[in-house]
Amino acid sequence: MATDEKKERILIVKLLVIGSGAREHALAWRLANTPGARKVYVAPGNAGIARERGMENLPLTEPEALADFAEKEKVRLTVVGPEAPLAAGIVDIFQARGLKIFGPTRAAAQLEASKDFAKRFMTRHRIPTARFATFTEIDAANAYVDQEGAPIVIKADGLAAGKGVVVAQTKEEARAAIAEMLAGGALGQAGRQVVIEEFLKGEEASFIVISDGKNVLPLASSQDHKRIGDGDTGANTGGMGAYSPAPVVTPEVYARVMREIILPTVKGMEKDGVPYVGFLYAGLMIGKDGGVKTLEFNCRMGDPETQPIMMRLKSNLLTLLEYALEGRLKDVEAEWDRRIALSVVLAAENYPATPRTGDAISGLPKNNVWDENTRVFHAATAEREGNVVTAGGRVLTVCALGETVRAVRKRAYDVISGIQWEGMQYRADIGHRALVAHDDA
Repeated sequence: MATDEKKERILIVKLLVIGSGAREHALAWRLANTPGARKVYVAPGNAGIARERGMENLPLTEPEALADFAEKEKVRLTVVGPEAPLAAGIVDIFQARGLKIFGPTRAAAQLEASKDFAKRFMTRHRIPTARFATFTEIDAANAYVDQEGAPIVIKADGLAAGKGVVVAQTKEEARAAIAEMLAGGALGQAGRQVVIEEFLKGEEASFIVISDGKNVLPLASSQDHKRIGDGDTGANTGGMGAYSPAPVVTPEVYARVMREIILPTVKGMEKDGVPYVGFLYAGLMIGKDGGVKTLEFNCRMGDPETQPIMMRLKSNLLTLLEYALEGRLKDVEAEWDRRIALSVVLAAENYPATPRTGDAISGLPKNNVWDENTRVFHAATAEREGNVVTAGGRVLTVCALGETVRAVRKRAYDVISGIQWEGMQYRADIGHRALVAHDDA
């Protein structure tokens, strides 16, 4: 018996994913399904993760407690999902204790934690982005809006869970957003300073890479849908769906993004004495002429982009991340499923304002699997008296793989038709741009 127990301890590779959303569910799923035995803890996790083989929820959120756990359990690698722990310095805490963790340090995470920091960084290193100005006083901000006109973009400087951006179509809308952030306290500390940017025209896309501080490994391209309503209408959200690859990221655009944005960013951070190791997400605006500008940086994988990207990844994710931590990304490549992946977010009633919680969800597939090409990733879910219930705004992500955009959309929406809870809402047009771009439109 003692010999068997020793053998089990040797075989099990323990990993830790920090976060509770569908992004973390997808990352943990991919890590748990790479070759070799795995035990993936997700902190704090959700109800869907609890139903997965090889995964276990860990009811911890404090960085020091997570580091204690990783140290005690001899966790091989910790992967940080959301932005808040990165901005709080969780990577610094783990590194100080000699623990392997994948993500940027607190200093490097300022690229996302402060819009003003990111804009000044881009200006300093000549990375293309929208013209901007930063304000803490309402009168000065309003005067700038009067000078620039509308449409214009108002952004909370700090972290706002994807809800700190207002694309104001009129000066009145811009002034209202400024007042709400600077005086109304709607976004708390995140809105104490605002960045006001020129409005850029074009098509948005997400460009995510793994960086080892010097080299980068691009991940599959993707495109998010930020607005709550069909036809890209209504309020901005954390994201209502995504697909990969993104047709708008042509080979020419890809080369331009690498040359003008990604590589200068990694080199610029190194030059500034803050090497960037982790996932680096550049939100892009791609013009009709193929020109690219940076809308924002995120210091982690996007949500919902992660879900289709992980569905398409065929390489060993653990290997890719460990190569990055060793500064050896130039020695490895990522292999991708040639098929299209598409994800649709199912959200609670009244999201993104004040989502209703506690509604029982019916129709969930067993163990989150509909078929070999279709999965449900959980986000804001909890278990109550044996039932899975809603526990936040974005509740589930239904993700599918298929040969064509039309086929993969149908598969995803077929699954959605069987899932129900009171007040459930979702967009019915995820992938509409890709339909136009592909021959199967």
